Amino acid sequence: MTAPTGAPMPPGARDGQVFEGTSLLVRLANFVKLPHTVFALPFALVGVCFASAVRLPSLRDIGWVLVAFTAARFAGMGFNRIVDRDVDARNPRTAMREIPRGALTVTQATAAVAVMSGLFIVAAWQLNPLCLALSPIALAWVLGYSYTKRFTRFSHLWLGLGLGIAPVGGYLAITGAWSTPAWWLAALSLAVMTWTGGFDILYALQDAEFDRANGLHSLPSAIGVPNAILVARVLHTLTVVCLAAVVVADPLGLAAAPDATFARALLWLGVALAAALLLWEHRLVRADDLTKLDAAFFTMNGIISMVFFTCVLGATLLGRGVGVTAG
Repeated sequence: MTAPTGAPMPPGARDGQVFEGTSLLVRLANFVKLPHTVFALPFALVGVCFASAVRLPSLRDIGWVLVAFTAARFAGMGFNRIVDRDVDARNPRTAMREIPRGALTVTQATAAVAVMSGLFIVAAWQLNPLCLALSPIALAWVLGYSYTKRFTRFSHLWLGLGLGIAPVGGYLAITGAWSTPAWWLAALSLAVMTWTGGFDILYALQDAEFDRANGLHSLPSAIGVPNAILVARVLHTLTVVCLAAVVVADPLGLAAAPDATFARALLWLGVALAAALLLWEHRLVRADDLTKLDAAFFTMNGIISMVFFTCVLGATLLGRGVGVTAG
């Protein structure tokens, strides 16, 4: 088995970022790649920031949002590892994941996923009735992703929508209702969906040959590495367009405050920085050279979400400082 670049992939190589140690907690954290929570969690908090224009969140609200997102992500990632354990064992890149190498049993993994699924429902219940009512649907979508590579090349977008729920969930957790106007919250969700789908396509480049040989569906295995990179670029262009549209919609109500110029500028800075970082990410990944893929995937995407959230948080706090009040 070789990587798409033709370079040998060492058997048993460990993928991604891991914690050192052998305790059960460390093994569970590595099982779901806990550091990757940083990818979409900031967008859940972006939803909370925008919701503050309707109702100011309490520390309790923010705490349960953090619990809900972390629990849902754990459940989704853990379930994916359980469903894919046989495939992971055959893939040299993933053979050293916790279940294939025996660091966790299927029973341990299943119990952890069940506990975190229950915790997600509890967190939704603690937030408001709408979140509780929607929580089984959200959980079913996140868990259902694990089967999509068996039947569709568009599993990347399924995953994207799973993470695209994050800002919607953050907003609904505080307001208990959809945004007004309705379209901008959908645009924010679409931004996260296309961003996630794009970087998941890039991550899947390294398994294009394996997926094709093992009857698994992914965009790179279906249309080839160069074309898949082009699709990822289109998706990430759409990400920037959607983020810009959200800023134009002015969910914080900054247009009503003449002194909020700097706050508005911060939002546009967030869009500009996200665009620049996405551009840099794509400069790191080429069809004939995937050696920098880990840097593009792990580093850039974590930075993108954190940078955009930081700008939104700054704009939110500045808006409050110049007299923009909750509705």
